[in-house]
Amino acid sequence: MSDKTMTAEEAVARLASGMTLGIGGWGSRRKPMALVRALLRSQVTDLTIVSYGGPDVGMLAAAGRIRKLVTAFVTLDSIPLEPHYRAARERGAFELAEVDEAMFMWGLHAAANRLPFLPVRAGIGSDVMRVNPGLRTVTSPYEDQETFVAMPALRLDAALVHVNRADRLGNGQYLGPDPYFDDLFCEAADAAYVSCEQVVDTAELTKAAAPQSLLIKRHTVTGVIEAPGGAHFTSCAPDYARDEAFQQRYATTPWPEFAARFLAGDERAYRSAAGEGS
Repeated sequence: MSDKTMTAEEAVARLASGMTLGIGGWGSRRKPMALVRALLRSQVTDLTIVSYGGPDVGMLAAAGRIRKLVTAFVTLDSIPLEPHYRAARERGAFELAEVDEAMFMWGLHAAANRLPFLPVRAGIGSDVMRVNPGLRTVTSPYEDQETFVAMPALRLDAALVHVNRADRLGNGQYLGPDPYFDDLFCEAADAAYVSCEQVVDTAELTKAAAPQSLLIKRHTVTGVIEAPGGAHFTSCAPDYARDEAFQQRYATTPWPEFAARFLAGDERAYRSAAGEGS
């Protein structure tokens, strides 16, 4: 068993333009923002992004890094529609595949289990089929003969997720109320990079928390990045809440101005500027 720790820059150096990249978290909650910022400082572009979208999608869209987006929504939670995503979408900046939340989940499940698709009731009778003409249906081979959407696997070249704690081997632990689907993102990917608030010894992971909180298994993880505050400005319960003041600033500031002030330097410069800008 090997030490998988690395820096955010080392993780991003393993990514390449044209990849399909999954990003964990949900809306503006526990997003791997330190890794997203490192990605924005790189030259990687032309990405297919698979995400329950939040500011990760907004920033990458505003920076022109997305070729195609696969999502169920893009929101900042307290701000219902992510404004930088909306602006990019209105410009027709990228291709969009918008599916139901459950369809998205089953697409991850299919990829995690190395299946080409999984049947799902979600989507039947809705405009999902109209706006995604490539989707197909399947009929049950059993007596019921029910028709389902055949949700294709959301296979990922790489995944980026953020958790509260991890060990050097790649076991990742969430301590908040919701696991989201970060484990599925890792299992659906050829390579997974897990940022965390703190790297601890393996024995420490279950001293103060139940084994069920060990959401991410080491065999699915390629790299571990210690990044205190690495989900900012999204929430990372119970470590910190969403920085609503900073999120409001992000949402109301033109992208070139925001990027110049908060994304021009390294992560230490970001934290310093964000502290002044909240």
